[in-house]
Amino acid sequence: MARLPAVLSKSPVVLRRSSAADLDELLRVIQESIEHLRPWMAWAAEDPTPETVRAHIARCDEQWEGGVDFAYAITVDGSIVGRCGARFLAGTSGVEMGYWLHPGAVGRGFATTATEAMLAAVFALPEVEWVEIVHDTANPRSGAVPRRLGFREVARVSPPQEPITPGEDGVDVRWRLTRAEFLAH
Repeated sequence: MARLPAVLSKSPVVLRRSSAADLDELLRVIQESIEHLRPWMAWAAEDPTPETVRAHIARCDEQWEGGVDFAYAITVDGSIVGRCGARFLAGTSGVEMGYWLHPGAVGRGFATTATEAMLAAVFALPEVEWVEIVHDTANPRSGAVPRRLGFREVARVSPPQEPITPGEDGVDVRWRLTRAEFLAH
């Protein structure tokens, strides 16, 4: 079973596995980010509550222990500024990554740096051959991260893999980076 470290670091970002102790801070960050996230993330359709965030952290713990999905808090100077994760795709040698940031943290390179840290950890696992990042064509900021990191656009898919949110146009852009491409970069 694949295992990623509980803490990953690439200055100035530290990624750490969330815990129940993060409830209040994570709830605040989500509440402050919800309007920024709502156009792009289906889970942001509902206003967060302590109960929904607590349930999310518990679900993340189960998935982490199952070796399926590794969700991290993106921290800078010890404060949570967003979330990111790496999900192992069953029956493949691939991983899908995603990320979101508090609006005050956007445009400062934190999503790119967090993704770089996850890439190094994921490609250290011998069973991983490729990583994908998927975003809607209406969200070019999300596409800037894989472009900066040497991913190739491999497909545009409609209908999308998840329900369409208010800001999306319903076409997923799929980016891929192979182990060989990562090592050559």
